[in-house]
Amino acid sequence: MPQSLSLAQARRVALAAQGFSVPDRTKKVTWALMAPMIRRLNLLQIDSVNVVARSHYLPLYSRLGAYARATLDERAFGQKKRALFECWAHEASLLPMELHPLMRWRMARARAGQGAYKSMDQFGREERSYLKQVLDFVTRHGPTSASEVPGGGKAEGGWWGWSKGKLALETLFDQGLVTTATRDGFERLYDIPERVIPPGVLALPSPPEADAIRQLVDLSAQALGVATVTDLRDYFRLPIPETRRAIAELVEDGGLLPVTVEGWKPQAYLHRAARLPRKAGGTALLSPFDPVVWERSRAERLFKFRYRIEIYTPAQKRQFGYYVLPFLHRDRIVGRVCLKADRQAGVLRANASHHEADADPAETAAALAGELRLMAGWLGLGDVAAGASGNLARALRRDLKL
Repeated sequence: MPQSLSLAQARRVALAAQGFSVPDRTKKVTWALMAPMIRRLNLLQIDSVNVVARSHYLPLYSRLGAYARATLDERAFGQKKRALFECWAHEASLLPMELHPLMRWRMARARAGQGAYKSMDQFGREERSYLKQVLDFVTRHGPTSASEVPGGGKAEGGWWGWSKGKLALETLFDQGLVTTATRDGFERLYDIPERVIPPGVLALPSPPEADAIRQLVDLSAQALGVATVTDLRDYFRLPIPETRRAIAELVEDGGLLPVTVEGWKPQAYLHRAARLPRKAGGTALLSPFDPVVWERSRAERLFKFRYRIEIYTPAQKRQFGYYVLPFLHRDRIVGRVCLKADRQAGVLRANASHHEADADPAETAAALAGELRLMAGWLGLGDVAAGASGNLARALRRDLKL
């Protein structure tokens, strides 16, 4: 591999590492294809917004095509074939079971009152007896929702509006003393790890914290292909000093190669297993929480794509829409579309559509129209409709009529 990369080369390296190697997204997708893709990504970020589909469903669809979401549910929350577990990683996420030992250092820090969330640390110090009461309740009763916790109270205006019971369960979750047994709709039901995580996984030794973080940095680098310190730290939300130390050790051992990337000011690092293919990319709508775009500064460096979520922006101040998905075509992000799955009407609505300044509007509209039809089919919606808002709207509406 070269010691310097053009921006186009860096994009191809990054997209290939993320599983965008121009795959055939029309073949049948089974767990045999899903499992290695999840291992390649390391995690699927969870988010509660269900305007199109829950966020953790979208990365596999973007890379592989239509699959049965029930298959992912079974592997994430089922009792017999569970292959994934939930924990705080890049926010709340689903991870392959084999990564459980690498996340225990974070749980240990939380138990010591040194977790990533100060509100939980404070709650843990101030409510030790209540935490023990809640843990005893879950141990006796099995899968427990926040509303079932004794003395939990009602949701208030505090941290995320959580009730006392919910905050207790989340603090125990952060500490690794409970985990997700399943989900009822989207509500998390909690149980002790011994009844959820396979015994063989729980029996695996916990590596020392420094070793675990180094392995997580290495996994981040594999998933990103080429990355800066910020990118590598952000993937698993790792502490900065420990990340820098791990990077230095990986460079010394040859696991990471320092490189320069055209237009990047920060130092970049190339993973030893990274590929520089002649082509990489695809045609896909991306979740706002997809690893390709979740670190906004990286999306700007790689794609010249400035992206912000406008869910919490007042409607009159939104630039692109409420729930906007970036649109990848070939090796560029060429547009964005504000989507809504209107389940009652059976329509996937592109309420606003925009192309990027350097994208060809006609080509972008044609590719996006095809992708919207594919997504509508995957979501069980019978039609696609485009609104009149956005600089791509006219061309998209025309192509959807063809």
